Amino acid sequence: MRKLKNEELNRHSAEDYKKVKKNDVILILDNIRSLNNVGSAFRTSDAFNIKKIYLCGITGKPPHRDINKTALGATDTVEWEHVTSTIEVIKDLKKDQWQVFAVEQAEGSLMLNAFEPSAEGKYAFIFGNEVFGVEQEVVSAADHCLEIPQFGTKHSLNISVTIGVVLWHYISKITT
Repeated sequence: MRKLKNEELNRHSAEDYKKVKKNDVILILDNIRSLNNVGSAFRTSDAFNIKKIYLCGITGKPPHRDINKTALGATDTVEWEHVTSTIEVIKDLKKDQWQVFAVEQAEGSLMLNAFEPSAEGKYAFIFGNEVFGVEQEVVSAADHCLEIPQFGTKHSLNISVTIGVVLWHYISKITT
């Protein structure tokens, strides 16, 4: 077994990537305080070819050194928009037939391993603040809650890990 070189990975150039049809997935970052987590969201979104990121409330926005440190150029390839109100984003997406999921531990949440997305569906996933999670008002406005099963003593995963787990699950389900 031999590790592949970057040139062997057949990745798109930034210009070509912008022209590629994107997966019908949107990330909504609800008041994320860590710029490193924002950068990681961009990098993971590029890897999974998502349509757009909404940076809501206090969530930092490019250009910023700390975002760029973890995004590694993905702020140039992933479409994004900064908006003040997460609720307004949700309302607009619902008008366009997007299914909106808060990723949160909540009554009646759907465990991620039971989530069966359709390749024809349009999905928006909301990820919340590192300390407080997704705000209750935002949870209430979402169509559903997704929860990642956990078995240890900690109550949550880091947001960047959570984004990777949710997007991997989505991609693995629509491509099989």
